[in-house]
Amino acid sequence: MFSYLRERFSSHLRERSRRRARLVSKDGRCNIEFGNVEQSRFVFLVDIWTTILDLRWRYKMTIFISAFLGSWFLFGLLWYVVAYIHKDLPEFNPSINHTPCVENINGLTSAFLFSLETQVTIGYGFRCVTEQCATAIFLLIFQSILGVIINSFMCGAILAKISRSKNRAKTITFSKNAVISKRGGKLCLLIRVANLRKSLLIGSHIYGKLLKTTITPEGETIILDQVNIEFVVDAGNENLFFISPLTIYHIIDKNSPFFHMAAETLLQQDFELVVFLDGTVEATSATCQVRTSYIPEEVLWGYRFAPIVSKTKEGKYRVDFQNFSKTVAVDTPHCAFCLYNEKEAKAKEKRGYDNPGFVLSEVNETSDTKM
Repeated sequence: MFSYLRERFSSHLRERSRRRARLVSKDGRCNIEFGNVEQSRFVFLVDIWTTILDLRWRYKMTIFISAFLGSWFLFGLLWYVVAYIHKDLPEFNPSINHTPCVENINGLTSAFLFSLETQVTIGYGFRCVTEQCATAIFLLIFQSILGVIINSFMCGAILAKISRSKNRAKTITFSKNAVISKRGGKLCLLIRVANLRKSLLIGSHIYGKLLKTTITPEGETIILDQVNIEFVVDAGNENLFFISPLTIYHIIDKNSPFFHMAAETLLQQDFELVVFLDGTVEATSATCQVRTSYIPEEVLWGYRFAPIVSKTKEGKYRVDFQNFSKTVAVDTPHCAFCLYNEKEAKAKEKRGYDNPGFVLSEVNETSDTKM
């Protein structure tokens, strides 16, 4: 009993470790890290706009809040220094005829409030700059210009991240599994993809990459070697009319890397099939890319997808997403090589000719032996 449980637990751990070792997750995220990069982190600050956009929301909001609070507090200190140098503070006991640089700055708190009011252009009318000193006027101009720059950059970064086409990719979904079955008399690998929005992806193009470890004739081991996988629908693989779920398929012919695989050896293979869908968002004209991947455990041999589109009595087309990833077992050759051998055998039979004038004559053989 314990040996059985130990074996099941070890097989479960092996399966989990194998499932983790994938370059692209099901939702399109890439599982890769860079080590020993010679270039310094300064190169990311040169392209600060892309760096800000690629940050996660918690870091972006931290920078957003810190930029405003830091600038308000920094200029609050400068306004306090101006009031201190000009001796406008109550601790200096200014005379009645004394004209301060900034009215009603009594300490660091009031200086911070004046900095906040200046940068966000609130203007309560209680604190204001006088024409008494040029330093205050210059500081007011400088803070106003810098405040506009900070406001434009940070608000633009927030808006750009919200409107990124990456979020549009979340409404494009792929089937949980890929299937292998016959389609049009050919053995094909099929994947179902659906657009959850009624707005189209313009100029959609779909393709795939098979990632595997290969050894070259020179003995070099190449990890994550990429092999092109051509996917098509009945109307081609470009400019898809992506209004309803589509079933894309890859023909397993002699040029396909799946040609030498069989139903019995599929799970023993070590590969990752990454599928890409590129298109232009109709609403924003921004390009987006959707990615997903399939490992051998997620490729079902001898299955096809259940029907998903039907027509109602009112004449409308209905898409039932309950059957989106549902599969049905079908009669399928256990390897592509067997299917093509069967076709070649049938073709050779058809190439034979009958001679109507040929008559088979029987010959009686005698076994008489003379001594």
